Amino acid sequence: MIARIFPRRTRATPDDDLAFTTFPASPPDVDEVHISVTFSYDMQRAETLEKQWRALGVPVKVGGPALGLPGGGFTPGLYLRKGLVITSRGCDNSCWFCSVPQREGKLRELPITEGNVILDDNLLTCSDEHIRAVFAMLSRQQERPADGLRPVFSGGLEARLLKPWHVELLRAVKTRRLYCAYDTPDDLEPLIEAGRLLRDGGFSLASHTARCYILIGSPHDTLDAAETRLRQAWAAGFLPFAMLYRDRDGVTDPEWRKFQRAWVRPEIVFSNLMKGA
Repeated sequence: MIARIFPRRTRATPDDDLAFTTFPASPPDVDEVHISVTFSYDMQRAETLEKQWRALGVPVKVGGPALGLPGGGFTPGLYLRKGLVITSRGCDNSCWFCSVPQREGKLRELPITEGNVILDDNLLTCSDEHIRAVFAMLSRQQERPADGLRPVFSGGLEARLLKPWHVELLRAVKTRRLYCAYDTPDDLEPLIEAGRLLRDGGFSLASHTARCYILIGSPHDTLDAAETRLRQAWAAGFLPFAMLYRDRDGVTDPEWRKFQRAWVRPEIVFSNLMKGA
């Protein structure tokens, strides 16, 4: 048996009996301990946990994105809670702010396992056959009431790659939420076109199904420029979702944190957008 340790609990953290964020008073009887570190600014916490868990006298391994290590295959429920699924890793782009290409390399497709929240780095870069197989998996879940949670594409769908047949599949599986991204000026025109495709395919802005990650607070960014991008995403047909830039130490500016809070919760974002309408 493997105990999995996480420096912090997030919505993605497994919730079974062998997932921990601390060293418990009554440690489990396990064969190995795996410490999974997602964020570089959690490394100090991970080192403390490693020392504590070594007291069990079993092998302790430390890994995860924060160490720059590529992911291998994907096992549902192991390092992500059940329902979250990864069907491909890597990305053929080389965005300056993204560590995926350096860590994972070029895109590679994985065997498809079941889940309703798709976390792929760049799903739409996959082959048509793989994409259709992912949607077939989601469709099978919709046929089983016990498993039929509506899909969420929170890994992000690259707007410039979105095609009408993708939209048809998104509609067919009753997608609950999908995210695109607007991180650089070159992303705006593809985002506008993706919004048009989604509207033509039956997705309405009022449903808030289509959302958009907006990178804010990066070097040389300004509050006014960030708000302009957020409103441009709304005009393109997406509910904007501000993603605050962090350096390797996790340092953020208090003013940017305050700004992000006003643009991250849907009800507050919608209120802000209506004020500026």
